[in-house]
Amino acid sequence: MDKTVTYIVTIIAIIALAVSSYGFIAFQGQISDLEGSVSDLEEQLSTIDTLEGQLDAIQGQIDEYQAIISEQQEQIDEYQQVTLADTYGNVITLTSMPERIVSLAPSNTEILFAIGAGDYVVGITDYCNYPYDFTEWVAAGNITSIGNYYGPSIEPIVALEPDLVLASSGSLEAAATLQNLGYNVLIIEGRSIDEILQSILLVGRATYKNSEASALVTDLRARIDTVIATAADATTTPKVYYELWYEPLMSTGPGTIHDEIITLACGENIFNDATTSWPYISSEEVITKNPDIILMPDSYMSDDLYNIDDIYDRPGWSAITAIQNEAVYQIIEDTIVRSGPRVVDALETIAALIHPELFGES
Repeated sequence: MDKTVTYIVTIIAIIALAVSSYGFIAFQGQISDLEGSVSDLEEQLSTIDTLEGQLDAIQGQIDEYQAIISEQQEQIDEYQQVTLADTYGNVITLTSMPERIVSLAPSNTEILFAIGAGDYVVGITDYCNYPYDFTEWVAAGNITSIGNYYGPSIEPIVALEPDLVLASSGSLEAAATLQNLGYNVLIIEGRSIDEILQSILLVGRATYKNSEASALVTDLRARIDTVIATAADATTTPKVYYELWYEPLMSTGPGTIHDEIITLACGENIFNDATTSWPYISSEEVITKNPDIILMPDSYMSDDLYNIDDIYDRPGWSAITAIQNEAVYQIIEDTIVRSGPRVVDALETIAALIHPELFGES
């Protein structure tokens, strides 16, 4: 019996020892797992510290960029404020790009559309017809006609609430009234090719289209220089008569764009010696001066009361060289009388008519 008890006790002791050993091993495993978790946590904390450092660096860059952006915004704001003066001494200051522009002259309308500011034009005159026939635009309500080019009424202009008005010598009184009412008004009037190019640049600055205006002027200047360089090879200087009107006869004298173009094209304006820019002349004077080329505007040639062939029937004109050689040509009047980009078209056309041997037939 004693042996049995002893045996049982021994077995129980062995089992207890085994259980204890297993528990210790399990506990040791748990401790190892816990130590691994702690190690992982420490690595994660280290990663967080690294990320926090990176975030601090990023925040520093953000603050630096924000300072740069603020500085650039100040420069932009400063750039947006422009002070402009026209050749009549009018000064305006703009603080933002005009979005409602009224043009009081066809030439101004042509400049605005040529430099890409056409989308902001809300008002034009009845005579504006390029680069589009604006009749349908007006009828559809996409643009408004303020009426006449000479002496326009103030009311339709004011009704459009413009933030920029481009006037001309035909609307000086209206321009003065609008200025007194507080509107931004510039008078755009180019009396020579250089002045026209300067006007384009001025309109470009006024509409925040500086680069577009500069590019246009660069292109126009290159075309002008080409005409001048080509005309320099001319061996003759043909005499040119430009007829502005026929009843009474009227021509163009010194200081006019017509005279300048004829001269640049290596021709001689027969009334360059006139005492006025727009002289009234007699038929006898034309016959005496005997031009080699006669240029006439197209504005009245389609009139039922007058035809270009009538010039050949004028008394005594059969003795004129231009009549004998049938060197009588029509010019698209708008290209030469409007102070806009198309004046270079007129220069190229007239140069080709005066010197077809150099430029080819126009």
